[in-house]
Amino acid sequence: MQEKKGFWARALDLYVDGFRSMTLGKTLWLIIGIKLFIFFVIIKILFFPNFLSSKSDTDEGKAQYVREQLVNRGS
Repeated sequence: MQEKKGFWARALDLYVDGFRSMTLGKTLWLIIGIKLFIFFVIIKILFFPNFLSSKSDTDEGKAQYVREQLVNRGS
C-alpha cells in the first residue's frame, strides 16, 4: 500500500527528482551560487567595512558614538 504524503513532502520530492536528472542545470546552479557568494560576501567585505570598530573597541563606546551622532544630527 502506498503511503500518503503531504503537500510539502510531494513538492520536495518533485524538486529533488528534477535536480537529480539535470545535467546542464547543475552547472548553472553552481554559477548562480558563485555569483551570490561574490555579491553578498566579497562585495560586503570590500565596500562595507566595519565603521564602528574604528571608533571604539567596546560596545559602550560604539553606542556612545552612535548616540552622539544622532543627537548632533537632530540639532
